[in-house]
Amino acid sequence: MLPIELENLVQDVICQKCERQNIELKCASNGIPEKLYNTLSSFSNQAGGGIILFGIDEKNHFEIAGVYDAQDLQTNVTNQSLQMEPVVRPVFTVATIAGKTIVSAEISECDIFEKPCFYKGAGRMRGSYIRVGEADMLMTEYEIYSYEAFKRKIQDELRIVDRADINSFDKDALTEYFFKLRKIKPKLAQQPDEKILQLQGITDHGKPTVAGIVMLGEYPQAFFPQLSVTAMVVDGTEIGELGDNGERFIDNQRMEGTLTQMLEDTLAFIRRNIRNATIIDENGKRADRSEYPMVAVREIILNALIHRDYSIHTDHSPIRVVLYRDRMEVENPGGLYGRITIDELGKVSADTRNPFIAGGLEVMLGTENRFSGIPTIISEMQKAGLAPAVFESRRGVFKVTLYNHHAAAPKKDITALPEPLQKILDYCAEPRSRNEIAEYMGIGTPSYVVKKYLRPLLEMNKLHLTIPDAPKSKNQKYVSDV
Repeated sequence: MLPIELENLVQDVICQKCERQNIELKCASNGIPEKLYNTLSSFSNQAGGGIILFGIDEKNHFEIAGVYDAQDLQTNVTNQSLQMEPVVRPVFTVATIAGKTIVSAEISECDIFEKPCFYKGAGRMRGSYIRVGEADMLMTEYEIYSYEAFKRKIQDELRIVDRADINSFDKDALTEYFFKLRKIKPKLAQQPDEKILQLQGITDHGKPTVAGIVMLGEYPQAFFPQLSVTAMVVDGTEIGELGDNGERFIDNQRMEGTLTQMLEDTLAFIRRNIRNATIIDENGKRADRSEYPMVAVREIILNALIHRDYSIHTDHSPIRVVLYRDRMEVENPGGLYGRITIDELGKVSADTRNPFIAGGLEVMLGTENRFSGIPTIISEMQKAGLAPAVFESRRGVFKVTLYNHHAAAPKKDITALPEPLQKILDYCAEPRSRNEIAEYMGIGTPSYVVKKYLRPLLEMNKLHLTIPDAPKSKNQKYVSDV
């Protein structure tokens, strides 16, 4: 970054008085901070990397303390970075603010094929960290395994189920599977059943795989009791709130069986427990509208069943569905897989964790294995006039939240935003140019305002362009929807 950008960033941090997901503060007024390894690791492992700011005293009301020696500091940080695997290459910027020297070290995200980045002195298992809020947290064994599984192309869905044999399959389900597969895959139609099962990942040398059992097993939970779906209805907005009669849950159920059976039973549970409204249009025709668009709900449950993690690390973790008064949450074991990020969901093709299960359900259900699930969810929520679905991937769990008409419109809720972003949204209740916004915020570089504030707000759909077809127009202004 440029020195002016560093100055603006420091002013921003002092104004907010807090560290962030991508910013770590170190005082460094009396010497080099020891053991930067945790932060070097966590920033290298997180999307977008992070910045270490040296010279701000967090314990003294975020006062600008300055660094002891800018040159020596950079040398020592570089030496610590060389002890990481892969080696970290910080980019330093030095600036003078209020007569004090401030130094920043920008840490780039390392390539996914090199993750996790760890401190060599501690080893991969004890030296790999991940950023959680403003803290560096030691990676779990599963989080480290997730990177290894992608790099080494480990296909956990093809694990052999030792206690199972060919008789563990449902004969009727197998017959239906062969019929559908031969109908849509003519090149496989002439192959014998045993070879088809091997080629499609249902068996491995005659032994059932995890994919085969969860799709075609007579009773998959005999081998994996927790590979199921748990669903509950809470009479409130948080678990723990009691109903009128003191009940913890209005309804709860565990769905078992094959993937298709769990899909059908979960959707039946949701239909049974969501509200429905009768709408009369201008022509007097009546139509029922459910609390959530069921097309979107089906895609969410189907995606959870297909893309959940089927490794030994998550055998004891069911998919979890919770219906609250204002929202529905669906969580599945296994965060985002491979190279895709949350911001890229629905925009680019994703790496597929379980291609054989995805292909099998494409045969059995006629599903499109063409990455259309997320766009469908987004589109259906928009057509229903509901807030956008919220997608989260945190510490090995992928979560989707749908808000209903009873929710307090999350897309208009700005209370949780950092103060500068909230100020901009309030100011942009009327269309403002980037120069006007920069002047209002007391920042002398409009381009910095665009990069650090306006672009994130645009990506969150909290801020909009007045000339969307010409983003770089000199007459461009920004307006909020608050």
